[in-house]
Amino acid sequence: MATETPNGEDRMSFWGHLEELRKRIVYSLIALAIGFGACFNYSEDILELLMKPMNMKVGFHGSFPYIYFTPNEVTQQLYFSTLTEPFMSHLKIAFVAGLILVIPALLYQVWKFISPGLLPRERKYAGQFVFFSTLFFATGVLFCYFLLLPFAVPFLIGYKTEHLTAIIKIGEYIDFTLKFLLGAGAVFELPLVLVLLGRMGIIGYAALAKFRKYAFLISFILGAIITPTPDVFNMAMMSIPIYLLYEIGILGVRMFGRKKDPESTDLTET
Repeated sequence: MATETPNGEDRMSFWGHLEELRKRIVYSLIALAIGFGACFNYSEDILELLMKPMNMKVGFHGSFPYIYFTPNEVTQQLYFSTLTEPFMSHLKIAFVAGLILVIPALLYQVWKFISPGLLPRERKYAGQFVFFSTLFFATGVLFCYFLLLPFAVPFLIGYKTEHLTAIIKIGEYIDFTLKFLLGAGAVFELPLVLVLLGRMGIIGYAALAKFRKYAFLISFILGAIITPTPDVFNMAMMSIPIYLLYEIGILGVRMFGRKKDPESTDLTET
C-alpha cells in the first residue's frame, strides 16, 4: 500500500516496505538456488583453482606485467579429519561460487528495494547500478585471488615453520579463502555505496572530503583486520586500495551526488 505525498510522489507504507522486502528476499533465494545448482557439479574444479595460491610463489620483475607466478617445489595437499568435512566444503564452495555467479541478480533486487527512496528520475539508473556494482565486486574478488591470496597463503605456511609440517584441513582452508574473497569483493563496493548515499542526500562531498584524514587511518585499521598476515607489506596491499576506493567514492559523490538546494540548509555539507 502506498500513500501520495504533497509533491505527487507515492510513498510506501511500513507494511508495504515489509512486503517488498519479503518479495526481494524470495527472489534472491531463488537466484541463489539456481547459482548453487549450476556450480555444485563444478565444485572440484573450483577447489583446484582455490588451491593454486597455496602452491604458487609470487615474484616481481622490471617488465610488464611486473608480477610472475612460479610453482612451489613441494606441492601442498589438503586433508580432512571427519567424514563430512569434504562434503560440507564442497557445499560451501558451490554456495559462494553460486553467489558470485548471480551477484547481478542479487544487486538488482537490492536496487528494487531501495529505489522507492530515490527520486523518480533517479530510479532509471538500475542498469548502471547493477553493472558498476558487479564490476567493482568482481574486481575485488580478482584482486584478492591474484594478489592477496598468493602473498598471504605462502607467507602463513612458511612463517617460522622450518621444523614443522603443515597439515592443512580442507574445511579450514576453504573457510579462509572464501571469506577472504567475499570480504575483498564487499570492500570494493565502497565507491558505489558512497555514491548511492550521496544520491539519496544522506552524505555530501564536503563532509566526505573533511573526513579524509580519518578515512586514511580507518583504511589501515580495516586492512590490518581483514589481512590475515601480520606483515606490513600484505596489510598495505589491502589498506591502500581501501583508501583509494574512498577517494573514488568522494569523486563519485562530487559528480553524481544530489545537488544542494540553495534555499535550504544541507546538514550533509557540514
